Order: sequence, then C-alpha cells, then structure tokens
Amino acid sequence: MLLQLMRRLLLMLVILLPASNVLAAQVLVAVASNFTKPMEEIAAEFKQSTGHSAELSFGASGKFVAQIENGAPFQVFLSADEKKPEKLTESGFAVVGTRFTYAVGKLVLWSAKPGYVDAEGKVLSTGTFKHLAIADPKLAPYGAAALEVLKALGLEERTRPLLVLGENISQAQQFISTGNAELGFIALSQVIKDGKIGEGSGWIIPSDKYALIRQDAVLLKTGVDNPAAHALLEYLKSAKALAIIEKYGYGLPKNQP
Repeated sequence: MLLQLMRRLLLMLVILLPASNVLAAQVLVAVASNFTKPMEEIAAEFKQSTGHSAELSFGASGKFVAQIENGAPFQVFLSADEKKPEKLTESGFAVVGTRFTYAVGKLVLWSAKPGYVDAEGKVLSTGTFKHLAIADPKLAPYGAAALEVLKALGLEERTRPLLVLGENISQAQQFISTGNAELGFIALSQVIKDGKIGEGSGWIIPSDKYALIRQDAVLLKTGVDNPAAHALLEYLKSAKALAIIEKYGYGLPKNQP
C-alpha cells in the first residue's frame, strides 16, 4: 500500500514539473552599477522563491537610457536615480504607474589604504593626493552627488584638476582599488560589510551634503507581457528583498512616487 502511494506521488511530481517549467520565465534587467552586490543576491532569492530568473546587466544609468531608447531589449530598469525612469516613462519607453523607489543611496569617500581617509573627510582639504575618482556625473547620479559634496565643502575648484572620471561607479572603485587614484567617491554598498566599511578606509558622507539619491525601478514597455518582469518588481518590495537592500547600506524607501 505504501509503495503504491509513493508511486502515485512520484507520478504527480513528474506531471507537475514540466508545468512549473513552462510557467517560469526570464526577465532582462538593466541595473545601476552601485546596486550590483545586492541585486545579485536578490536575483538568487527571486529565482528560489518564484522559479523565474533574472538576467542582469550592470552599468551607468545614463548609458542604459540611451540603449533603451535605441532598442535594447531590457524589460526592467533599476536606475541610480529617479529622473531617468521618469524620463523613460514620459517618452513612452516605460509603463506609466509602475515607477517606484526601491532604495535610497548613500555616498562614501573611500580609499583602498587603511587609515588614509579620516572619519570626517578632512583628507579632502589637507591631503596631498593627486587623483580623486568619481563616476562621470553626466552618466551616473553618484558622480553628480560627489560634485555636490565638493561644492558644499568649498573644494570644487581645488579638486577639479584632480578628478578621474569612471564610466560608472564600479569603474570609479576600480581606479581606487588599483591605486590609480588615492581616494574617491563611491556608493557605500560597494564597500560595506557587516554594517561598516569592510576594507580600506572611508568617510560616510552626511546626507545634508548632497541631494537625496532616490533609486527608482520601472517596468519597460518590452516587459509588459512578461510575468517574470512583473514578479521581479513586486519582489523588490518584499520583506526579504528589503532586508538585503538594507544590509548593503541603503536607506529604505518611505514615500513612493
């Protein structure tokens, strides 16, 4: 009797498995570079929870906008700011009413050298560094935020000749990690570990030194008929995803647009 029951259960599994595979889908996602680590973790949990998979591409938000406008097949866009998803919505490339803030970014002045950056960022005015890395402010919101900080500190003119521009925030970090720049502005999420800066040295910039970095997600028109695209956007609002986002040093969204 037990053997017959086990055979029936096995048969049901064989029947159900193909059906679940048919329901599973893949979504193509354009993701701002600063969100690389948390998004990789979220994508893994998303697949485990829903069966859907997310194919991730990381880069500068500004470049993604240009690619989307020129026919790139991305179906979901996770920007490093709110303006670019809004622009895509207004120009008809994204779906009205689907834009929301998934994370609030935090900026850090960072060096790969332990002890190089002090806890108040005084190295910016007293240090003898020759290169200061930031992401290209024309393409990356974190680069624009870095310029805001330098202006707020009265160091814009002094540091302008020292700036080394990365195409995105990941390249800016690479300049610092390889020693091509002694220090630079990057996202806290890139260097945080267990709630603090995990390596090198850094100054977490006070939030009053730059405008709030609201990172918005939006459904693109190419993803309207893809259940995985809708599911991913919903999953980004889940408790599990929000816990991952917070773990990487981001603020959690309070007010949705």
